[in-house]
Amino acid sequence: MILSPSLLSADFARLGDELTALEAAGITWLHLDVMDGSFVPNITFGPPLLRSLRSRSRLFFDVHLMIEQPARHLAAFREAGADMLVVHLEADRHPQRTLTEIRRLGCRAGVALNPGTDIAALRWLAPDCDMVLVMSVNPGFSGQKFIPQSFAKIRAVRELLDASGGEHVLVQVDGGACPENAAALVDAGADVLVSGSAFFNHPPYAARHEAFQEAVRHAGTAAGETRCAQAAQWQPCNP
Repeated sequence: MILSPSLLSADFARLGDELTALEAAGITWLHLDVMDGSFVPNITFGPPLLRSLRSRSRLFFDVHLMIEQPARHLAAFREAGADMLVVHLEADRHPQRTLTEIRRLGCRAGVALNPGTDIAALRWLAPDCDMVLVMSVNPGFSGQKFIPQSFAKIRAVRELLDASGGEHVLVQVDGGACPENAAALVDAGADVLVSGSAFFNHPPYAARHEAFQEAVRHAGTAAGETRCAQAAQWQPCNP
């Protein structure tokens, strides 16, 4: 399992120190939630902040674009230092073209689905994805309660990907992930867990990271371990 702490729950007054602390704790991925106030009812940050963080960190930047018409902004986020760009199926009229463009720019490509979005389209998008993000809360704010139906959806996504040539595609879960449900999420098919307040509100970070890893030590499958091992080799970019 890969843990990708969500920057949205970090201390924004000392982000540089937060990045240093994450790396010292053995964290390798950072989840960055970009919100435009239109697709979701919140506004966060854009490429300038990402560029500033990139100059301070070698973490793998997992950038979640919760924005309308994401294709217009792909190059800007790539140039700012994104390593993976994840776009919402609901926000893009031509997701296959957008995923192809993300890869052309040199990023890993991901597609996200809101809690109420059906997974059927993934059958045709699997060859163009490196990761599918299953939202287990409605996007927009951190600290929300996990939606129980998400377990069944994660299983369905994993089964569909495996049946559609997407055995290599990671499944990420965002919303309400914590050590208490981490094993169940991994057993359902999750490879990457995004954790915001359930991570940052429980320092020291090294101990919290270990709590997540210990929770999933006997969970998951050999195929999931292989996917995570392969993803661990993905290198951060040099913008």
